[in-house]
Amino acid sequence: MSAVNPPLEPRRRGGLWHHLDFRRLWIGETVSQFGTMISQLALPLVAILVVHASTFEVGLLTAFETAAFLIVGLPAGAWVDRMRFRAVLIVNDVIRAAALGSVPLAQMMGVLTIGQLYAVALVTGISTVFFDVAYQSYLPELVERTLLVEGNAKLQASESVSQIAGPSAGGLLIQVLTAPYAVLVDALSFLWSAAWVLSIQARPPKPERKPDRHLRREIGEGLRFVLGNRLLRSIAMCTGSSNLFSSMALAVFYVLLARDLHLSPGWIGAIMSTSAIGGLVGSLVASRFARRVGQGPAIWISALFIGPCGFVAPFVHRDWTLGLLALAQIGMWMGEVIYNITQVSFRQGLCPPALLGRMNATMRFLVWGTMPLGGFLGGVLGATIGVRETLLVVAIGGSLAFLPVYLSPLRRMRELPAFDDRVPARAG
Repeated sequence: MSAVNPPLEPRRRGGLWHHLDFRRLWIGETVSQFGTMISQLALPLVAILVVHASTFEVGLLTAFETAAFLIVGLPAGAWVDRMRFRAVLIVNDVIRAAALGSVPLAQMMGVLTIGQLYAVALVTGISTVFFDVAYQSYLPELVERTLLVEGNAKLQASESVSQIAGPSAGGLLIQVLTAPYAVLVDALSFLWSAAWVLSIQARPPKPERKPDRHLRREIGEGLRFVLGNRLLRSIAMCTGSSNLFSSMALAVFYVLLARDLHLSPGWIGAIMSTSAIGGLVGSLVASRFARRVGQGPAIWISALFIGPCGFVAPFVHRDWTLGLLALAQIGMWMGEVIYNITQVSFRQGLCPPALLGRMNATMRFLVWGTMPLGGFLGGVLGATIGVRETLLVVAIGGSLAFLPVYLSPLRRMRELPAFDDRVPARAG
């Protein structure tokens, strides 16, 4: 007896709180996110404080962290669609744990270099590509499509909580253990995540192996699905341009805080943690906000809200403006999380199950593929025109990123279309 879809747990009062497999996925990802927040702070500080990297080299590290989305972004979707999503998650958690674990080991042996940090960033980035594609494709296998917004909201909430607690804990760990050894916490968190995913009981059947399957054709199917849909195209343009400017900012932001303002790791972690409160608020209000203003308007309004928050960073100093920076980060994260919950849930609900991996990989390729370029440009601009000037360029560009979704039909669509497997697809 073969099943087309895995059996879904019956919907009970309280929604996904009673869904055992979702809880396991949720717990594993929450722990992993907590560790990741530590490494997002620790790796740049390893480069700045331990390896004594230049502004350009720190920007290049940011580029290496996201270069994988250009290198394997498209084929990853086709490969993931051929495999069990659960296995992809476990394997890539283990790979990331091993790569990050090499940093404290190299420091212990006295051989840590910027080249190794580049390699670690690239390897973990490649594994993150596969993990994220499988992760976003796995959720619709575990829960009903009517619960996707709730599921994504809960996952975003835990990510926001980890963003609040993670950098503060990371800053303290870096001060106590030093940055290279704080990375070890992230490595252990990925092993913890793998253990929770391993405990998930649902076993969807392995995708059927088609005798005529062809990688290039399968990649093309994902590209045609995304680029052939005007709504998805506008979302990709908005997110891609926003990610370009945010990665430019990230390339110089820690340089501003650690080198120019001479803030300690503990203070940097506290600032980053405070700013992520907005992400938690966004995850809690996203569903109600989308219901009130409509799904389409929720996407462009939240995208519009993000950009102006970037104008604080170029003018921050070691005084009361640090508090203003935290408030700006709160607003930015609130807008980002509302935007992500709404548009990711729409994408998952729109896509046929057989194309989920390729759709997610194509979107990741388009929207994250701009980030290595942003990291490189941020490093170049930071080294030539200055850190603050680069952040001002970022603020101006980021304020315009909402235009593709605002100028699309999303502006007036209260209800967004969804895939219905009861309706046969039309040819042509």
